[in-house]
Amino acid sequence: MATFLQFAFMCHRRPDRSFHCRGKQFPICARCTGILLGYFIGYGSAFFTGVISVYYALLLCVPLIIDGVIQFLTSYESTNLRRLFTGILTGAGIIYILLFIGSQTVRFGTWIVQSLF
Repeated sequence: MATFLQFAFMCHRRPDRSFHCRGKQFPICARCTGILLGYFIGYGSAFFTGVISVYYALLLCVPLIIDGVIQFLTSYESTNLRRLFTGILTGAGIIYILLFIGSQTVRFGTWIVQSLF
């Protein structure tokens, strides 16, 4: 499972940016861990909310982008908890974006089939 997560997320796995449990490093960094948790939270919450606007979904990704850009451009160093939190928001946002794309694809496919018959 660890190898799959490392490959799926293309994670750098820096020890200082990863969580540790019982002396062992998580297979992916704090931000990727947050994104993974966000996927599950996004699927779970989509069950209750349905597909939200793609604009709201994109807004969920903004905190991660801001945190990453500020960290890249300045001497600011984000914390692992902040990376986890922004990752969770982004993971949920990505799920909502994928669900939006899927719903639009189904809608378009339905329109095509109805047009043909």
